[in-house]
Amino acid sequence: MHYRLIDGYILKKYLKTFLLAMVLIIIIVITFDVSEKLDDFLSNHAPFNEIVFNYYLNFIPGFVNLYSPLFIFISVIFFTSKLAGNTEIIAILGSGISYKRLLRPYMHGALIVAIIVMILGNFVIPWSNQYLAEFEGKYIKTMKRAYYSNVHFQMKKDVQVYAESFDVRQNLAMRFVKDTYGEDGRLTERITAQTIIYDSTSSKWMVNNCFVRTIDGQNEKLDYIFQEQRDLELTPEDFAQYSVDIQSLNTPKLLEHVKKEAIRGSGALITSQIELYQRLLNPLAIIVMTMIGVAISSRKTRGGIGVHLAIGISIAFAFIVFMKVTTVFAINGNLPPFLAVLLPQIIFGISAAYLIRTAPK
Repeated sequence: MHYRLIDGYILKKYLKTFLLAMVLIIIIVITFDVSEKLDDFLSNHAPFNEIVFNYYLNFIPGFVNLYSPLFIFISVIFFTSKLAGNTEIIAILGSGISYKRLLRPYMHGALIVAIIVMILGNFVIPWSNQYLAEFEGKYIKTMKRAYYSNVHFQMKKDVQVYAESFDVRQNLAMRFVKDTYGEDGRLTERITAQTIIYDSTSSKWMVNNCFVRTIDGQNEKLDYIFQEQRDLELTPEDFAQYSVDIQSLNTPKLLEHVKKEAIRGSGALITSQIELYQRLLNPLAIIVMTMIGVAISSRKTRGGIGVHLAIGISIAFAFIVFMKVTTVFAINGNLPPFLAVLLPQIIFGISAAYLIRTAPK
């Protein structure tokens, strides 16, 4: 029976301290954010109810998801150091409960928070980000990107497209090239046009000063088209592919987006993969940070909670920096995106296991 009492006591402390820390920091962050964006709200006449419900209410889930491992870590160190300082940890271990058994309520708490964070990251936050983007575009970032240069992507396995520039407002591409390849990898058709303009009524493109070069073995044919409506199997969204806000896509849609970018050979593929793997794997950081926090703060020291917090914040900072470094190596180097996201979890997970093993029992 005393096992359940201790489990409930620790689990309650775990969740209560975490929630209190998050609420306090959210209030502070929102206060500073309001002071920073107040001029934008006033100058663009943002209604109060939209500021509260469309912006800040949708801002909170993303903040919780992003900083939950850090605040779980600090919360665990804070209340566990207090338990150790009051010799409650020693009393619990002295009652016959093993150190591994002591970790169980911590792991239960970490699992609860990790599941909540996973649900937020995969489904709730993408939905919230749509409202955030709409609000920011209307009242904060009123200037939207309307021009892209040197757009290059692969439509299908055998079709590549290039445009020197694309104007979003006019749906106009300049110096357009579309190459189609056969099964043997040889060029079978090249379409080049000075400009192409999308007609939303017919869902076709008006091509201007267009050359169509058809290659069939040793035979070549070159046709010139001054102006013609043509089905290029493209949409304006294909040219503005880099403007897709992957953070506004829920995980099933993001998975489809990743597959599409892989077929195209897009430069945005790695960024999309990193976003996908972070949603799936980052909740593990909550469990890892909980283990490290318990191992550090369960021992009684002279400096008490101050020493534990100093050590804890240093480790948390190292973890965040390492996550950023591996992400940079994935984007600019040859590190696979999956490994870039998983590697910090593995290394700090091993460190957590070592700290737990060597902790005073």
